[in-house]
Amino acid sequence: MQIENSKMKMIQHLGLSQEPLEIGNMSTPVNFSSGLRRSIRSLIECIVPCCCASHPVASIFTPQQSHLLVMTRQHIPCPTKSPPVKSTVIGTFFGYCRGRVNFCLHNESCTTSTPLLLLEFTVLTAYLAKEMRHSLLRIALECNWQHAACSPPCHLFAVPIWTIYCNGRKLGFAVKKKMNEDDATLFEVMKSVSTGAGVLPEKFKKSEGELMYLRARFERVVGSVDSESFHLIDPLGITAQQLSVFLVRT
Repeated sequence: MQIENSKMKMIQHLGLSQEPLEIGNMSTPVNFSSGLRRSIRSLIECIVPCCCASHPVASIFTPQQSHLLVMTRQHIPCPTKSPPVKSTVIGTFFGYCRGRVNFCLHNESCTTSTPLLLLEFTVLTAYLAKEMRHSLLRIALECNWQHAACSPPCHLFAVPIWTIYCNGRKLGFAVKKKMNEDDATLFEVMKSVSTGAGVLPEKFKKSEGELMYLRARFERVVGSVDSESFHLIDPLGITAQQLSVFLVRT
């Protein structure tokens, strides 16, 4: 009973007292803020990738774990991409003015032998010559390996038919052909021409008009088994981007 009376008096005294109550001296101080900050920082470093964190990921590991992480990174092989293979070939566009244009590729050492590639476009020579008057011409030949009529996927030069795109516009098709007698005669006449464009002598003239040609050195870039490109090289030896031909198998 005496204990309860003492408690009541203490409560009344606290309620009537005008002096401030010093709670800080009645409890043991605990610094929650610093511990919480450390926990949040560690959590962020674990979640955020090392490229975005302000501290390296290795800092959240023990010294032994950090050393193991560095050693592991040193022994992981980095993926390497082989550079494209480049060489030089002779490319020729030719065809009668009102006929279809042809495109062939020869080894630079011999332009009278069987071409590396000989295609006949379903595009008129006059139309392609008109497009060449502009400063930029991109000819993309595309095929699908599932419908290329050569299984397993063959070399790009063996694909029998291509879809033609000229500066992004679909124009028709290109068909692989074998060199015939007329082509052999043409290549023999042009064997002394390394770079140039014009019209061949009168004896090549037919009902389809004059035989026009454009011949130049092209830089051949082999990107993969499914992609090659050919970029015209001007007489000064500079690879120009005004005329390029792309072979792509999708």
